[in-house]
Amino acid sequence: MNFPYTGGCQCGQIRYEIRAEPLTLYVCHCTECQKQSSSAFGMSLTVARDAFAIIQGQPKAWSRKADSGREVKNWFCGDCGTRLFHERTYSPDTINVKPGTLDDTSWLHPVGNLWTSKAQPWVIIPEQMLNYDGQPEDVHLLWEKWRQQRL
Repeated sequence: MNFPYTGGCQCGQIRYEIRAEPLTLYVCHCTECQKQSSSAFGMSLTVARDAFAIIQGQPKAWSRKADSGREVKNWFCGDCGTRLFHERTYSPDTINVKPGTLDDTSWLHPVGNLWTSKAQPWVIIPEQMLNYDGQPEDVHLLWEKWRQQRL
């Protein structure tokens, strides 16, 4: 794929660009991701903060505590409610884009599963992925697996 990757909310009021290769893509099974996605899990595409830009509109924000106890600032469209990305106070150099908001999702292949201890019993966790019962101590393994997959 060629940069930038583009995406936005359902109603089209907010548009964004990702201007560099993402760092990783993973699935999270924590109860908060289940709630925010209205599904069995959420997905996060980790991107360098300086590679992400809002090019149209202004998202709204709200903050919450994650299952890990850390604070997360969530950004969404104030008109249609689409959750676009979130920032983590403990990782100010990166953001997690909600990859379903990308215009083209055909290239997305997650490399890991977080909070598998909270996964719905019917969800199958592939063994070849990096899998964590909770929050991983070192996200760099997820980054490395992503790099290897993208080669």
